[in-house]
Amino acid sequence: MNADEYSNLGRVEREHWYYAGKRELVCKWFERTGGISRESLLLDCGAGTGLFAEMMRSVCRVRVLDDHAESLAILRTRFTSDEIVEGSATAIPLPANAVDCVTALDVLEHIADDRGAAAEILRVLRPGGEVVITVPAMMSLWGYWDEALHHHRRYNARELQALFPDAAWETLHLNYTNVAVFPAVWAVRRWQRWRNPGTASRMEDMMPPAWLNTMLQWLFVRLGLVRGVKFPFGVSLLLVARKRVSR
Repeated sequence: MNADEYSNLGRVEREHWYYAGKRELVCKWFERTGGISRESLLLDCGAGTGLFAEMMRSVCRVRVLDDHAESLAILRTRFTSDEIVEGSATAIPLPANAVDCVTALDVLEHIADDRGAAAEILRVLRPGGEVVITVPAMMSLWGYWDEALHHHRRYNARELQALFPDAAWETLHLNYTNVAVFPAVWAVRRWQRWRNPGTASRMEDMMPPAWLNTMLQWLFVRLGLVRGVKFPFGVSLLLVARKRVSR
């Protein structure tokens, strides 16, 4: 990301419904699967400002991985040197089977070689360990937001599943999220593209009124926890998977 994007993120991520909701949703999925404990070691790939990993310190041991100078400067203010892993998600400087859980929250879309990153996640995760992935969904929503954040792609469910094949992974959950806001986001992206592509203001940088922010976070998390219903669309995708134990 551009350096300015870290400032934009730091300004809104603690309270904004999407970022706060994403952190809450990931925590609830770990609770639901029982895949994390106080003794677990969690690797947060592409940790950014480190807010998610900092929150997870009360749940487990953490390591934060990033290779951007702006991110590393922020992480050094929040974590000890032995908690910071400086490197790329496509070449994680950790031994095989080194961690119990991995998160990559809105990270894979930034990586040209997303298959290489998925392979590295598989390598460093112990057998039986869990991964939680979030990515932006549906190329029909591609817009200035994606370009400003240097995204390579948005995913559909089939494409994300292909990175975590059944031979190596047991998929515990895969579904679209941010379903409720999809029509509004689709309409806004279309309007921005027509009106002034490349210079449009970004609603992702704006804090909604408190009542709306609370409602949107509630909807995001509740629909993100739904099982038994496969949503056909959404602004994001969530994958929860467990590394298979070889026999």
